[in-house]
Amino acid sequence: MAVHIEVASKSLNIAKLRGLIDSQGCGSIVSFVGVTRGEEDGFVVKGLEFDAWGEELPNVLHRLANEALSEFGVRSVVIAHRIGSVEPGENIVCIHVGSAHREEGFSACAWLISELKKQAPLWKKEIREDGEFWKAGLG
Repeated sequence: MAVHIEVASKSLNIAKLRGLIDSQGCGSIVSFVGVTRGEEDGFVVKGLEFDAWGEELPNVLHRLANEALSEFGVRSVVIAHRIGSVEPGENIVCIHVGSAHREEGFSACAWLISELKKQAPLWKKEIREDGEFWKAGLG
């Protein structure tokens, strides 16, 4: 079982991250990629700003990945998240899950993005044509 965590201030290379999955014994690799929307509530989004508790973010992501390994029986997890400025169309977060079967891979991947949004010490500011708005809550 393997875990790889990355916090990046530059663009995420989804294919490179996919290559980090330990696929030995896997019959499924499930991926989620979150992308910055160009529109929110009818307004043009110019970009997002992500701020993070730098020392704690990798620890939380590691803990979540390890929980997914034990709770869902998956074999490998890769999680990468952007910090700093992210423009519309750019990748924000990437999760790859390697598993023996698709059911546990899909379940683990869905759980990971939900828990990341609840638990990761990340804060997001939307920069839109009508102003700047900090989004409530973590993730």
